[in-house]
Amino acid sequence: MELYDKLKSIKEKFDRINEQLSDPNIMSDQAKYISLSKERTQLTEIVDAFNQYDVLIRNIEGNQEIIDTSDDRELTDIAENELKELKEKRLALEEAIKVLLIPRDPDDDKDVIMEIRAGTGGDEAGLFAADLYRMYSRYAEIRGWKKELIDISDTGIGGIKEVVFSITGIGAFGELKFESGVHRVQRVPATEGSGRVHTSAASVVVLPEVEDVEVNIDQNDLRIDVYRSGGAGGQNVNKVETAIRITHIPTGLVVQCQDERSQLKNRQKAMKVLKARLYDMKLQAQNKEIAQQRKLMVKSGDRSDKIRTYNFPQNRVTDHRIGLTLYNLSEIIEGDLHELLEKLKLADRTEKLQSTL
Repeated sequence: MELYDKLKSIKEKFDRINEQLSDPNIMSDQAKYISLSKERTQLTEIVDAFNQYDVLIRNIEGNQEIIDTSDDRELTDIAENELKELKEKRLALEEAIKVLLIPRDPDDDKDVIMEIRAGTGGDEAGLFAADLYRMYSRYAEIRGWKKELIDISDTGIGGIKEVVFSITGIGAFGELKFESGVHRVQRVPATEGSGRVHTSAASVVVLPEVEDVEVNIDQNDLRIDVYRSGGAGGQNVNKVETAIRITHIPTGLVVQCQDERSQLKNRQKAMKVLKARLYDMKLQAQNKEIAQQRKLMVKSGDRSDKIRTYNFPQNRVTDHRIGLTLYNLSEIIEGDLHELLEKLKLADRTEKLQSTL
C-alpha cells in the first residue's frame, strides 16, 4: 500500500493548506496566501484521484470480505464479478496517478522570454529566423497569449539576425520550453537561382520570466549605457537617446532594448531579459549534475544540440530528440504547433515516469 500511503500524506498536506488559507494571519499576507493557493491548485487533481482511489480500495476490500465469509453462493458470484471490474479500474487509476505524481516543473506556469538568432547559412539563415519568429508569434496568437517585442536586429532583406521577445500567457513556459536548441531548415532559398536545396540554421532559447525575489541583482554590478535607437530613417527615427544596453559585469551578460520610445520602458524590458538569463544560468548549474547522471531525452542542457529539421521540399518536420516525423510543415510554420508540442510533453512525461519507477 505504498502508493496509498503516499497519496494519503498528500491529502493530509492538502487539508493543512486549506486550514492555513482560512487563517486570518495568512489571508493578510498576500505573498504567502498566493503561494499556498498555487500549491493547493497543484495538489487538487491528485487529491481528487486519491478520493476515487480510496473509494475503490474500500469497495475491493468489502467485496473480498463477502467472498471470504459469505455462504450465499449467489451473493459471492456477484461479489466476484464486481471484484474483477474494481481491480481493473484500480490498475487504470494507479497508472493515471503515477503520471500525476511526476514532479512538476515549478516554472511551467511562468511567462516566457524567447530569443531567436540566425546561425549558419548567410541570408537564408536570417530569413529562416524570421520564419521561426512568425511561427511562434502565430502560435501565441492562436493560444490567446500576448506577445511583446523587446529587441530586434534585421538583415534588411526581410530576414532577422536576432530577435528577443516575451510571451505572456498561462502555462507559456510549460508549452514552449522544449523549443530551445538549433533548428535546421532545408529548402531552396529565395536568393538561389539554380534551384539547389540549401541547409541553414537558427538557434532558439526559451527562458522563464522570473520575479525579483528569484534573482538578486546588485545594482553596482550593472553598467548601463543609453544611445539612440537605430532605424531605417524618416520620421520614426528616435531623435533622443532612449535605447538601453545593460552589462552585468560579473557574468559579462549584455542585454539591450530599443523597441520603446521611452527610456524607462526600454530599461524595464532589458532588466526582464537580464533576470531571465541569470535565472537560467543558475538553473543550468543546478541541473548539470542531473544531466550528467542520465541523458535527458527531450530537455537538452546543451543548446547547441540540433533538435529539429524543417524540410520544405518534402513538407516534413523531424524532431530528432524523440524520432518524430510529421508531414504538415506548411501548417506548423503557420503556427499550428499543438501536435508537435504535445508529443514532446508526452515523451518527457514518459521518461520521467520511467525514471521515477
